[in-house]
Amino acid sequence: MASSSAGNNSQVPRVRHFDLIDGMQLEINISGSAGKHNTRIEFKLKNCTRTWILHWGFLFRGNKNWFIAADDSSGGKSYKHGALQSQFTKHGQIHVVIIELRDPNVHAVEFVLKDGPHDRWLKLNHGNFRIEIPASDAPIPHSSTPKELAEHKADSPWDTKGRPVISPQPQKQGNNTLREILNRLSKGISLNEPRNSYAAGNTKAVNGNGDQVRSGMQYSYKRKYNNVEEWLQRHSGEHPKRSHESTSALVDLIETFVGGTDLISWQRYYVHNYEILVFSKIINGDYHIFVASNTKGTTILHWGVSKSSPCEWSVPPTDIWPENSKQVSGACQSYFMDKFIGNGSFQVIDVNLQKRNFVGIQFVIWTGGFWIKNSGKNFFAELKRNNPTERFSQDLKELVVWLLHEIAQREKEAERSLMHRFNIATELTERCKSEGGLGLIGILVWLRFMACRHLTWNKNYNVKPREISEAQDRFTCVLQKIYLNQPSDREIVRMIMACVGRGGPGDVGQRIRDEILLIQRNYDCRTGMMEEWHQKLHNNSSPDDIIICEALIHYVRCGFRINVYWETLNANGLTREKLASYDRPIVSEPDFRSDFRDDLIRDLTAYLKTLKAVHAGVDLESAIDVCLSSSFKDGTVEKAIKHRSAAGLPSNLLESLNFVKARFGDINIGPLMEKLLESRILLRPILLTSHGRSKDLLFLDISLDSAVRTTMERGLKNLNFAYIPEALFFFSLMLENLCLSTVNNEDFIYCTKDWYHVCESFKSGDSQWALQTKAILDRLQLVLAERSQHYQKSIQPSAQYLGKLLGVQKWAIDIFTEELIRSGCSAILSILINRFDPILRKVSNLGCWQVISPVEASGFVTSVHELMKIRNKVYKRPTVIVASRISGEEEIPDGVVAVLTTDTPDVLSHISIRARNSKVCFATCFDKNTFQDLKSKEGKAISIKIKSTNLVISDVISTFLSHKSIGFHSIPRGVTIKKKTFCGNYAVSVEEFTGEKVGAKSCNIKLLLSARIPSWIKIPMSLALAFGSFETALQDKLNKDAADRIHSLCQLVDRGDHSKLGAIHEAILKMHAPPYLTNELKRKMRSSRLAWLGDEGEDKWSCAWQAIKKVWASKWNERAFLSCQKAKLNHDDICMAVLIQEVICGDYAFVIHTKNPISGDPTEIYAEIVKGLGESLVGAYPGRAMTFTVKKTNLKSPTVTGYPSKLTGLYSKKSIIFRSDSNAEDLGGFSGAGLFDSVIMDEVDKVVLDYSRDPIIVDKAFQTSLLSRIAEAGKIIEALYGCPQDIEGVVKAGIIFVVQARPQI
Repeated sequence: MASSSAGNNSQVPRVRHFDLIDGMQLEINISGSAGKHNTRIEFKLKNCTRTWILHWGFLFRGNKNWFIAADDSSGGKSYKHGALQSQFTKHGQIHVVIIELRDPNVHAVEFVLKDGPHDRWLKLNHGNFRIEIPASDAPIPHSSTPKELAEHKADSPWDTKGRPVISPQPQKQGNNTLREILNRLSKGISLNEPRNSYAAGNTKAVNGNGDQVRSGMQYSYKRKYNNVEEWLQRHSGEHPKRSHESTSALVDLIETFVGGTDLISWQRYYVHNYEILVFSKIINGDYHIFVASNTKGTTILHWGVSKSSPCEWSVPPTDIWPENSKQVSGACQSYFMDKFIGNGSFQVIDVNLQKRNFVGIQFVIWTGGFWIKNSGKNFFAELKRNNPTERFSQDLKELVVWLLHEIAQREKEAERSLMHRFNIATELTERCKSEGGLGLIGILVWLRFMACRHLTWNKNYNVKPREISEAQDRFTCVLQKIYLNQPSDREIVRMIMACVGRGGPGDVGQRIRDEILLIQRNYDCRTGMMEEWHQKLHNNSSPDDIIICEALIHYVRCGFRINVYWETLNANGLTREKLASYDRPIVSEPDFRSDFRDDLIRDLTAYLKTLKAVHAGVDLESAIDVCLSSSFKDGTVEKAIKHRSAAGLPSNLLESLNFVKARFGDINIGPLMEKLLESRILLRPILLTSHGRSKDLLFLDISLDSAVRTTMERGLKNLNFAYIPEALFFFSLMLENLCLSTVNNEDFIYCTKDWYHVCESFKSGDSQWALQTKAILDRLQLVLAERSQHYQKSIQPSAQYLGKLLGVQKWAIDIFTEELIRSGCSAILSILINRFDPILRKVSNLGCWQVISPVEASGFVTSVHELMKIRNKVYKRPTVIVASRISGEEEIPDGVVAVLTTDTPDVLSHISIRARNSKVCFATCFDKNTFQDLKSKEGKAISIKIKSTNLVISDVISTFLSHKSIGFHSIPRGVTIKKKTFCGNYAVSVEEFTGEKVGAKSCNIKLLLSARIPSWIKIPMSLALAFGSFETALQDKLNKDAADRIHSLCQLVDRGDHSKLGAIHEAILKMHAPPYLTNELKRKMRSSRLAWLGDEGEDKWSCAWQAIKKVWASKWNERAFLSCQKAKLNHDDICMAVLIQEVICGDYAFVIHTKNPISGDPTEIYAEIVKGLGESLVGAYPGRAMTFTVKKTNLKSPTVTGYPSKLTGLYSKKSIIFRSDSNAEDLGGFSGAGLFDSVIMDEVDKVVLDYSRDPIIVDKAFQTSLLSRIAEAGKIIEALYGCPQDIEGVVKAGIIFVVQARPQI
């Protein structure tokens, strides 16, 4: 039996007391509220001598059943799936259990107590104890009085220790603290200052105690959203054209002069204003070395041959001397010849080594009264007898090869010291400005190889720290100017700056030398390890010194334990061997006097800041201090805030930086992450303008960006994805961070806006909300994948090329771009997506699979990266293809019974339709672990069963599978086509459409126009080019050459040379329009109320004629040709009519299947909708369309089954579309849909899609109305034809247009 009492300060008591048996007492404290998702209940048992267990569950309002938390924080164990049991933990004289609740719908907690050793239960009056949850937080005063501040400060040490129950809350300090505050106020200090200082000072969180509040528990995840569209950065994805004067004019001239074939090797140099190109080439079996330059006037090559070694210089034999040569002491001198090509000129000399087995030649050049050398040394032209390389001009389109070669040539100089390296980097960066982003990528690759220790930092050269600092300062100032003036290259600039130290004026570096001397003097350590380190610091300081200093601090702080010193060094890549390899080796171990401990920690910590100020570009604390140091000697944020100014920075930025600096180690990362983002947002407009501290502010922003990543990484282990508001909160922060860091960030901007919408509309357990949120994650995954591919394409070639030149290990080259991507915030966002996606799938009732073609199958697993790579393969046994990527342009290979992918083709895309028609299982896997498990079954036999909307996959014994089980569904039997003949007219109007003149698309349009469909369903104006128009036009005398060419190519294709299909395509595009065709088409278009294309000028008709030829030529597309071949169709019998329609420039495009193609339910309509033109849907553009189903008996209640994740919408101005309309489409047993091309006359615009304001997403009434009308149109057209239909249409300003309909296959 137990009795209770309650506190009386509110309707729902926050403190409850119960008198239990044997003198025990139970006290319950409730903090937070259900409304704020932050309820914390603390149970305290007093006078307890045995182990007790809390047996509990929570109640939802109006429900008497117990529920248990999925993410219990009390360490409880599930009891028969109906309750949780949490054991009380002893703390001093009391026993404690803490429960944290985040679901706002929890109304109360009920419990009983169990005596563990005696297995007996303690109840309240024979029933459960019950604790109701307050609906709102207890009222908090708006402003603290001095007395309240005093109490807060007195509480701070207790709070810092985690409010341990074994320590009573201190109270005696309150009066002393109150007097201290009143004294400060009497001196004129505002009340805000002590309040802020005490708030900022109480920042340390307790780690590792089971009763501590979890990350985020006491933090509200409501936040104000930013106008992220203001951060939009649209810049050309193409690299700027290079300067033809300084970088490629000579290359172009030389290539024209000698041609680009049979090249053996080539090199490019820049010396002062001269460009020198050296290449070797085979001519008539002889080896020639050409030296060309942009010099003027008399120019002499002073040269010798290297017979067996590159270092050798010998007088060349006279029979290989060029014209106008003479011998001087130990060398040959040959005069350059002037060459003029077009409007350009250059000087060149040709050294014919004939067939001699020389290594190469060494040379210098004399011109204008002085010698041109290669960094003070001879040039060396190597004669490599290997396979000819690609043309160097082609290489230059992908790489800045001259830059990479010069970097490699100057690496020996660069490795002398960091000063040399950064001076060279400054020079090369200035010279390659005209190369745009590709030039900066070369610099990035070089310096990242350096930063990752793949290159030597110092070798046989002594350099002062101030000289290194000054060299870094010059280099980073150049980068900052590029950042400001070349917006499209800002991402690359940020990556480079993250690899290097900040540097600064000489006095910054000088402090490295001065301060180590003070430490040695003050702490009596002028010998041993400290003297060795001192010598290194004086002569070749580097970023390694930061690690050494940190190791010393840890060593001293941990009681001079030498193992801690070595653990710190080794963890950061510094071994004994590495320390001993320095020019000034460190071979001793540290040894300090123990009585210096505290002072030594203080001074080494200060010295660490000095080292970071020079060598650490992305160290946040250092970056903050440096930005403020120009205005205040101590560089402290607090002083800057007090004076409300630091280098012109706004006070709210300074306050954010103060918070960040004070709270950087917090376990509760929510407030810190918000302030990191707030600081970046406030910095953004300053970075885009010229500012006295621009470089330091840019380093600060890069440091904040890096801190967002590291903080999120640190907080991942505590992030509770099951508590959805917490996940939404951190997602929004990471998205904002990417928006701020990324060039061409339109996708990220629009995803962030969508994310704000789902944050505001969140409802627990709402499946529609979960579907919409999952669509945003799907889109983000596509964006991240595209950006990763962009980096691989733009950066990895330079890494491969330069890495080989520098001798970097292959493994480091191969993972270069991958590791670069992983070092950014996009990698963390990808982790968040992977963890949150399963939760959303569960809420939205989605399994691991989306079944596109519901066919059961069995076969042997074959894993491929791209389905396109195996499209022509024939498998001899039943095969299940596991493919990471599907473009939508593929044909499913023969023998394949299933295609399983992580890609997301639309259910109504052409490849999906062909899979269903071929009876091939086709499905998308959303779970990476499941997909990885499938890939691991390579070569094994599996069975695929359909269960509801999911796949059930199991292993089978391979002997049970035989060739009979293939079925070869992809090779239809008995499909034939009838060859059509020309009807005598090129153009036919809708009224003249018949099956002998045009294909099924055109005939169906005629039926729609002649039928009595409701007036609200519109049909676009149409006409067609009849069957046989192509063949007849080809026979015209204007096209005799094209006809002969096409005929000969077709013969080669018939004999199996499929490589000639592209040539046929090109030959068709060279056809001329017969006048009769042009005149007839003009007449029919005008009579069909379509404007004649030539009325807008000949250019328009040329575009139209080109589009018509592309449709005709698509008969010879590889995919179409092979598909027909597999179906045993006679390719010669295929005839191509062309349906001509006006383009409806609509808001949305849709495809309807009036019989659900997934479930096979004839009573249910399935449809997909995209923004813009329908080609982004049927053409398998990345991302998913919006999907819905609706019962034909209840069209007013559509159910959205998927929200859109398409990245791009296609839009066109008023134009004409030419649709393929062959006799090989809509055949029973053969899906010709999508095999042949439809072409819009005018080029379409690709637009990055913004769904955040689209009414079909955000306006439920508009959504329901539009989907219902689309479904109603489908039902009407199905009734007209009498069978299930595949319908394509457009919605423009609320009006529905049907552009084509065909029987659903």
